[in-house]
Amino acid sequence: MTAPDSTVDALVLTSRDERGVVTLTLNRPAAFNALSEAMMAALQTELDAAAIDDTVRVVILAASGKAFCAGHDLKEMRAEPSQAYYERLFAQCTKLMLSLQNLPVPVIAKVQGIATAAGCQLVAMCDLAVASSDARFAVSGVNLGLFCSTPSVALSRNVSRKAAFEMLVTGDFISAEQAREKGLVNRVVAADALDSETASLTAAIVAKPRVAVALGKALFYRQLEAGTAAAYADAGHTMACNMMDASALEGVQAFIDKRPPRW
Repeated sequence: MTAPDSTVDALVLTSRDERGVVTLTLNRPAAFNALSEAMMAALQTELDAAAIDDTVRVVILAASGKAFCAGHDLKEMRAEPSQAYYERLFAQCTKLMLSLQNLPVPVIAKVQGIATAAGCQLVAMCDLAVASSDARFAVSGVNLGLFCSTPSVALSRNVSRKAAFEMLVTGDFISAEQAREKGLVNRVVAADALDSETASLTAAIVAKPRVAVALGKALFYRQLEAGTAAAYADAGHTMACNMMDASALEGVQAFIDKRPPRW
């Protein structure tokens, strides 16, 4: 039986069952679970705790409400337009994303609704992903004049180069089935089967020895490539520089004002 460990007003809800399966639920449904600095900090705290707990077997990353995650909190980003601030923000995001990969147990994204920009990045950085058939994915920052540089690091390590670049330069949405075909998610099921399908995948992992899975996960990423952190450092710097450009500042402000950008 799953017992909640957090209050309903927490930015991240935490629950755990007797097998050591930890579910972390993004909990800003009214803001489409946008990644504010506070939410990223809350999620980082939970991941750090899971990383040092040898009884944790699987982490499920879920979300409350109609959306999985709409990316960074643009209102918060626009409130303090300085290069130093954006460098800190994207460094915080990079640390969070790398924590998902560095966690010694598998992380499964359970995705409903939209996953855009840094929300799509979250899905890509999870080891596995199960999506509802109504889920949609995009790296849409370019529509605001802000190329999704940091999400591109994760996206390009999940899907082919041309598929990733098309998403990045068009900002277009892809369907859950297209995401499965491209390799961004593992399984797509009807909305009412999302819980059971995630549970099925979780059970298959929990049935295996923890030490083997932990060693295997570490080796899996180590042998794939050694440059993710360096790529994120470059991408974070690039995105911070991009955010200081007048066109990006105007694009984000136009989004907040609900009007077309004046470029």
